[in-house]
Amino acid sequence: MTIPAKPATRPLNPCFSSGPCAKRPGWAPEVLKNAVLGRSHRAKVGKQRLNQVIEQSREILELPDDYVIGIVPASDTGAVEMALWSLLGQRGVEMLAWESFGSGWVSDVLKQLKLESVTEHFADYGKLPDLTKVNFDNDVVFTWNGTTSGVRVPNGDWIDVDRKGLTICDATSAAFAMDLPWNKLDVVTYSWQKVLGGEAQHGMLVLSPRAVERLENYTPAWPMPKVFRLTKGGKLMAGVFKGETINTPSMLAVEDAVDGLQWAKSVGGLKGLIGRADSNAAAIAQWVDGNTDFEFLAEIPETRSTTSVCLKITAPWLSALSDKDQDLAVRRLTTMLDEEAVAYDITYYRDAPAGLRIWAGATIETSDLKAIFPWIEWALECIRLSTKAKTGSN
Repeated sequence: MTIPAKPATRPLNPCFSSGPCAKRPGWAPEVLKNAVLGRSHRAKVGKQRLNQVIEQSREILELPDDYVIGIVPASDTGAVEMALWSLLGQRGVEMLAWESFGSGWVSDVLKQLKLESVTEHFADYGKLPDLTKVNFDNDVVFTWNGTTSGVRVPNGDWIDVDRKGLTICDATSAAFAMDLPWNKLDVVTYSWQKVLGGEAQHGMLVLSPRAVERLENYTPAWPMPKVFRLTKGGKLMAGVFKGETINTPSMLAVEDAVDGLQWAKSVGGLKGLIGRADSNAAAIAQWVDGNTDFEFLAEIPETRSTTSVCLKITAPWLSALSDKDQDLAVRRLTTMLDEEAVAYDITYYRDAPAGLRIWAGATIETSDLKAIFPWIEWALECIRLSTKAKTGSN
């Protein structure tokens, strides 16, 4: 068996994980030198830095003036759970899921909150549920971009402007990379570790005036953990949305978020960030279109993610293997790329169909993406030859 020659070009940054994601270009530990360390986060300097994250996020995301945004515990997961526990139960709920995290929110609503008036809208990996069947008289919970499926909603046209319920959107792999229609979103959550390339730990919670009104006029039937409480005496805890965090934040992570936001501003703000992600997604699409061994998991082009891009490997020789052997082959492929230090962490998510998941968000350089394509082809050919040698097949 003759091993194919390795490609000549390597990416400058081999980090393509879908979370935590690649740091922004040019990042170095020195950017954290001004972190507010050894001081209380409640001190004036600490609150100023926390509020800087809030206000710069507001500016770059182009939030409406009457929306509030705050830093909350436990990354995007904590922000979503806070929204579910604090807001649901007043009316029926429409739960949309087409990948792992959306399915997790459905499970929490049914098994933890134990709500009874719940309508589930499910779709298999690669597809979206029928969005025309969503009843906006109810609250609606959905992910904008399915991080583990590479499938996103194409736009916000399907959301009713005159809705009676609230829309609660997990946008962790969409915020800063996709155009979100704020007038149609009442709750939006995300974390710093995705498009900004920040450190994990904290989440961001964006609330519309309608969501604030719900918080101030509705009390859920269940006990509310301290880290989920957003009201006091029937009024919104306004300090949470001015840098007075519910729990103690990591000021190192905060400083990193400040750096990420300043970088975002330097590349053109929201328009620049979206443009970088779109360019990366276009580069992947061009490669896939010219290669018969790969296809997008997303079946409809308009629903393809521009950040967490999920691919199927459709090479006929691989498809002829058992599911177990296909899985082993894909994992061997990604291990080879890891060992060559050319593409880290692009294995599919554990609950998703076997394939590749490549982060293409704004912190990724298009030149680095293009550099890994020949390496993926090289690794796949090595495995094909190895499989042929073992089985004697073509």
